Amino acid sequence: MLLTLDLGNTNLTAGVFRGEELVCEFRMATDRTRTGDQYAIDLLAMMQLKGISPADVHGAIVGSVVPSLDAALCKAVRTVIGRDPLMVGPGIKSGINIRIDNPAQLGADLLVGGVAAVQKYGAPCIVWDLGTATTVSVIDEKGVFRGGAIMPGVATSLDSLISRASLLPNIRLEAPAKVIGTNSIDSMRSGAVFGTAAMVDGMCDRIEAELGTTAKVIVTGGLGAEIAACCHRDTQYDSRLLLDGLRILYERNAK
Repeated sequence: MLLTLDLGNTNLTAGVFRGEELVCEFRMATDRTRTGDQYAIDLLAMMQLKGISPADVHGAIVGSVVPSLDAALCKAVRTVIGRDPLMVGPGIKSGINIRIDNPAQLGADLLVGGVAAVQKYGAPCIVWDLGTATTVSVIDEKGVFRGGAIMPGVATSLDSLISRASLLPNIRLEAPAKVIGTNSIDSMRSGAVFGTAAMVDGMCDRIEAELGTTAKVIVTGGLGAEIAACCHRDTQYDSRLLLDGLRILYERNAK
């Protein structure tokens, strides 16, 4: 079995694969103060809770956007399964031609998502990852990674709004019944959900105009399902896109 670890700014998402089958998935909070030993304890406990024996795990791969935790997470994996993980970074064989100003600066999450999107849905495609940050990755019809966009995440924007506006309450993020809110909570939900969905639609229109062709739109991330359901465009929500991308990258580099 293969252990895949997607280390984000808010959560560490882990998946265990048997071939292409995702046997189990679990999440832990990203904590920059924890040591490798502490992550190892949590990782081992979660695997055992899911019925996974470390002895059955033959390899691991890590995609990280938190460089300060890379060493700790590698130590944790080594402690739990007895071998070092493959790290997503410069030099890894991805099968994608990266044509941005400095390919070495491409975030691991963007590369992983792009690899999975092309493999699963084909090119050209536009990949939206709605997490702590909202990121957009654009892969053209030749499978070339052309670049993208980065903006504040939905929850990040809401947290900033609430912290700066004394009269606005904390809300649960979900689509209201209508776009025109008649109270503060529904108005905030409308702006967060419908506003983000409209941004997805509008940005995809602009991206396709630059590409000169239509493209498949894939959405992932913790808030992706709620947003994708409100888009006017045909969008594909894929909750396991990054875990699949890590698996694909491991398979391409295993030898």
